[in-house]
Amino acid sequence: MSWELNEQLLMGGLMSLLAGLCTGVGAAIALFLKKTDTRMLTYALGASAGVMVYISFMELMPAASELLDGTTGSKWIVLGAFFGGMAAASLIDHLVPEDENPHEVLSLSELDSLSRCTTEECRNRVKQRVRRSAFLFAIAIGVHNFPEGMATVAAAFDSGSIAASVALAVAIHNIPEGITVAVPLLYGTGSRKKAFWIGTLTGLAEPIGALVCMLVLIPFLSPALLAVLFALVAGIMVFISFDELLPMAERWGHHHLSIYGVVTGMLIMGLVL
Repeated sequence: MSWELNEQLLMGGLMSLLAGLCTGVGAAIALFLKKTDTRMLTYALGASAGVMVYISFMELMPAASELLDGTTGSKWIVLGAFFGGMAAASLIDHLVPEDENPHEVLSLSELDSLSRCTTEECRNRVKQRVRRSAFLFAIAIGVHNFPEGMATVAAAFDSGSIAASVALAVAIHNIPEGITVAVPLLYGTGSRKKAFWIGTLTGLAEPIGALVCMLVLIPFLSPALLAVLFALVAGIMVFISFDELLPMAERWGHHHLSIYGVVTGMLIMGLVL
């Protein structure tokens, strides 16, 4: 393996690690807020979806087409890989119990039911339910984060700038994701320390995904494989946006704010790129 490729892989792994740690940034923010601002969360989740969708269609898909330029059936290969990425993300989604999926995050009204309890027995019962859902939700987020780490390293095989774009998109959406993990954990466990560390750990699934990608894909590296990977990653990111981020935003309320967030996220990435 060449020194240049080694450097690309290390850079991709580092970007994946930093993006994953942004979940901890979100978890930390949640712990220092006296009351979770659902308007801010809704807007942030919408912006995250906008960033990921924009990068998928304006960076990854064109890069995939360019790598396969002149190849017989290239358009069909890119299209198939894109929807294959969606299918892979959907499969991961179906492996997680429906009640604990990321788009089923507890609403604030459910969390606030603790304050409406008048007896210790009621508080313990509600805490137990919230704690169970919070832990399962954290596991679900970790499972969904795994392919995002693979995406960053896959992009780094070909282009540091595309890898940076993917890592930035992942990092941006990990911050509100960390908040949505930490808030129910704090309510359910009563421990800021546990909420922070568990929220942070969900993001570490990304560098693990990056490591798996490095170990498995290196022997088969080629322009055609990179093109397929880019299209797969685009499909995964679009699916995550529509299946995870936007439903989570709707769960917190303020529908129009999530749409304004989508537009803002696209505009920011358009200017940055």
